[in-house]
Amino acid sequence: MARALICSFTIAGSLFLVEAAPAQGIFRTEVYPVQTVTLSTTDFLLGKKDGKPAMIAGELRIPKPGTDRLPAVVLIHGSGGVGFNTGMWVDELNKAGFATFVADSFTGRGITNTITDQAQLSSYTMMNDAFAALAVLAKHPRIDPDKIAIMGFSKGAVPSLYASMDRFQSAYAPEGASFAAYIGFYTPCNTALIGDEKVSAKPIRLYHGLADDWVPVGPCRDYVARLKKAGANVELVEYPGAYHAFDYQTIPGTMRLPQAQTSRNCRFEEKPQGVIINSDTGQPASFSDPCIERGVTIAYNAEATDAARKDVVAFLGKLFNK
Repeated sequence: MARALICSFTIAGSLFLVEAAPAQGIFRTEVYPVQTVTLSTTDFLLGKKDGKPAMIAGELRIPKPGTDRLPAVVLIHGSGGVGFNTGMWVDELNKAGFATFVADSFTGRGITNTITDQAQLSSYTMMNDAFAALAVLAKHPRIDPDKIAIMGFSKGAVPSLYASMDRFQSAYAPEGASFAAYIGFYTPCNTALIGDEKVSAKPIRLYHGLADDWVPVGPCRDYVARLKKAGANVELVEYPGAYHAFDYQTIPGTMRLPQAQTSRNCRFEEKPQGVIINSDTGQPASFSDPCIERGVTIAYNAEATDAARKDVVAFLGKLFNK
């Protein structure tokens, strides 16, 4: 009998140990080095590609043997790094017949987490990482290059949502490849980017808890309304009573992170290109802006998680004819 594994992860300095069953029914696991670069937010928005070279890792899981090409999902972690919820989603997606590729943007750069210091790594650099992961998968003999979705969480949902923008696809997507769907969980939508209504015709799906006090849902409602008006295929699913990280089963009860950085009361916009300003002050935005606060709540919500799992699997199954 396969033995259980003891996995550890850290949130805001607290270590959690989790007994996790080994993956069932996975035909093959492959770990890839992914060559990328580290860019500032400004350089990314300006379309520059000459940032500091970086090597990150990605774990590909192929759920079944054979020679057929499979649909796949690239998963982009949040501020805490690759966590237990990522593993849950990998297992869920693999069981449904989808390959998964978990990209780790932190470890190769010497970052543990960005919970208390988001300035350590731009969320837009993580989008560049996601496009680099797409380049790896699109060439894999077991992956269907036309059926690769991206799915991100919190900080990682910035790349999973905004990778849909025509502007960023033109600048950073590998030649001849694009994502087939864009899925974001508790997504920061409070930055209006130049050209952010010009997005892919491929579907965009967002999932958000109404009790989220780290990344409130309001800005996503506004952005989704603008996208729908522009004709985008986008939907926002909201879960009453669900806090941030509602799909993190290992969070013990309702947990307060007193030092976690949040821009929940900030509104930003890109003006001019490459410059993010605080919409209230008109000045270049920074993590020392008065609207930047500390102190957030996270909590697991079984009902919201079960609903999201079923919805995502059904959505991807229909999209990829599984």
